[in-house]
Amino acid sequence: MKIIQIFFLLLSFSVFSQSTFEKAEKLYAQKKYNEAEKLFSEYLKSQPNHAKTIEYLGDIAGHQKDWDAAITNYKKLKVSYPKNANYWYKYGGALGMKAKESNKFKALGMIDEVEESFLTAAKLDPRHIDTRWALVMLYIELPGIIGGSEKKAQKYADELMVLSKVDGYLAKGYIDVYFSRYAKAEIHYKKAHEIGNSKTTFEKLYDLYLNKLKDKAKANKLKEQFEK
Repeated sequence: MKIIQIFFLLLSFSVFSQSTFEKAEKLYAQKKYNEAEKLFSEYLKSQPNHAKTIEYLGDIAGHQKDWDAAITNYKKLKVSYPKNANYWYKYGGALGMKAKESNKFKALGMIDEVEESFLTAAKLDPRHIDTRWALVMLYIELPGIIGGSEKKAQKYADELMVLSKVDGYLAKGYIDVYFSRYAKAEIHYKKAHEIGNSKTTFEKLYDLYLNKLKDKAKANKLKEQFEK
């Protein structure tokens, strides 16, 4: 009889835990991050090694720009699952955002680990698009003296081109805009928009026309065509 009671007790606990996690997921999907965080934290007490819950808590911390909490959660994941590219990518991203908001001296001490995290993610998953975008942006934004390099950025833009033509052209356009090569950027953004015809490709090309090339006529024509 006691065995049956224990069984039903464990079963009810399992159902309760699952319900807590599912409620938290729904709240997260609704962008109710504070409420979701409470439930995920509660669930983690009963399932301290639940990777998805830890990842959600890291993601919530990221949305709230609490980079220290995000780093702590993602670090747990990349240590526990060292072959998971996404965990390395998210860890590097949170670390990179903290570096951006830190003073220059502190940021310099973090750059190598940010780069290493992204490179590890790229090596682990040859098809990880977000990681390659992160590397393009990192190498373009970093000064040359501490590792910035257009050549390196173009390398990962080329890899993006193989994985996704839209992302490849957007990445090359991004690099051209950074160096004020607006005519070349237009070519790349137009190709991306021709293929993707998405809100993202429209916004990149529209912004280029309006704010960089200062061509309102082209900007308005593009908008009219996109909104048809």
